[in-house]
Amino acid sequence: MFAVLPAELLIAVLLLSGVSLPLPVIVAAETLVAAVFVLETAVAWRLFRAERRGGADRRAALRATLHLLVPVKVRRIMEFELKSALSLLQWVARRRVGVSPGDAAVPYWGGQSTMWTMFTFAMVVETVGLEILLRALEAPDGLRIAVLVLDLYGILYALALAAACVTRPHVVSPAGLRVRYGVYLDVRVPRELISSARTARNYNESGMVSVQDGRLGVAVSSQTNVVVELTEPLTVIRPLGESTEVTQIRLFADDPAAVLAVLRPLPSPAA
Repeated sequence: MFAVLPAELLIAVLLLSGVSLPLPVIVAAETLVAAVFVLETAVAWRLFRAERRGGADRRAALRATLHLLVPVKVRRIMEFELKSALSLLQWVARRRVGVSPGDAAVPYWGGQSTMWTMFTFAMVVETVGLEILLRALEAPDGLRIAVLVLDLYGILYALALAAACVTRPHVVSPAGLRVRYGVYLDVRVPRELISSARTARNYNESGMVSVQDGRLGVAVSSQTNVVVELTEPLTVIRPLGESTEVTQIRLFADDPAAVLAVLRPLPSPAA
């Protein structure tokens, strides 16, 4: 199904753009799409009925069916999209998610705000320029609109990323440390598992979220500046659903000294 949907979208764009496709190609493509949806519907109904016969209520049966049919990575991506869209509203409302009274919010967006602003501005310029170019070339409306929608979605995605990071800072609470990156990562570290915390700058992190030899890196612009050591392994769910165990967490904070201050009386050896 996930392979057929992009093909269906491509055919729709070509037809809207005025491209003449052979009738057998259109008929075959639409037949394949219909067959896939009928198959998926039949399988979903069988799974749903099996869950109901097992004693699950309608909501639980529907949830179980979705979990069986939709791969975990696809579910995670869909969840990211929904939460990112919600983050835009939370950003406008100046809400911070998961920060209770008495908790200390630890922002990390400042380390990438300049680069993000430049990147978003470039995307806006590219969108306007490409729209003008396609109009000048008298490109078909279907193609022009499809490109415009993709470009606007890219800009929306950039805004949602910023909103998610701003509204979901790291959090230090009496219960422990919560390490986050937008809607993509959320790691809760109980305070009793934290053996020490220190500042240590690293400018060569390999990716936004990385795990190597039991060390979790949550970077901003390839940087981390706080290292938290754990007394025992902690299970972490990575962005696309894989689980792993870590004994050290490296993260970035706009003010790393503030993280150490609120984590006291934990020992904080000099970097």
